[in-house]
Amino acid sequence: MSLTKVYSFETNDKVSQALGEFIAQASSESIARNGRFTIAFSGGSLPATACKYLRNNQNIDFSKWYVFFADERCVKLDSHDSNFRLVREELLDYLVQQNRSIPADQVMVINDDLIHEPAKVADDYLVKMQSVFAEANKIRFPEFDLILLGIGPDGHTCSLFPKHPLLEVKNDWVASIDDSPKEPPQRITLTLPVVNHARRVAFVVTGAGKKSTVKAILDEKNTHMPASLVAPIKGDSYWFLDDAAAKGLTENTPTEFKL
Repeated sequence: MSLTKVYSFETNDKVSQALGEFIAQASSESIARNGRFTIAFSGGSLPATACKYLRNNQNIDFSKWYVFFADERCVKLDSHDSNFRLVREELLDYLVQQNRSIPADQVMVINDDLIHEPAKVADDYLVKMQSVFAEANKIRFPEFDLILLGIGPDGHTCSLFPKHPLLEVKNDWVASIDDSPKEPPQRITLTLPVVNHARRVAFVVTGAGKKSTVKAILDEKNTHMPASLVAPIKGDSYWFLDDAAAKGLTENTPTEFKL
């Protein structure tokens, strides 16, 4: 049975520390089990929060990591709107300086020559996913070891927005979107079935501006918010919140953080 575990911390910095420990343990367990660690990052403030302590953890074997993006904007890779650029600046560049790089062919970026045709970007990204999940022809959906997600004020996650047709996708691994309500409008995203087949899904939410959305998802189970539809079939979901984002939740919702 899938569990939802909610952790609240006094500051954003403490969220980063705990999240770094969580990711490190997930990496260790996955590498011990399968010889690799498959992780997908969202954008926004998440890469900075997730990587602040993670990048200096000397016990992580980053050479076994396969990095994906839970969603990506159809922009050039050096654009300030690129989720890849955020992860590069917060993690990948630091690892290069430490001579602990993730091999370049294990960082799955979009083909930015195709950015004016999002459907082709999605098709190309699917091929890259299938190259890593080698049994792609034998499985319905890939099983990521960890997907890191944020939420928007409207409860969107990845680039899955309220009332959007992409929420109804049943079979595709990755989909394109031309009409994102949030700029830029052209993106690709992992689909809800892929997110729900992950071994672990971790939401990372900080700031008082998100507290009503967090409450609507965790307390009120508001299914009009896409993040409420995340319920891993085999794995568990985790929420890493600061106290400002957790304020207003029922008293027994946040739990003590333990690995």
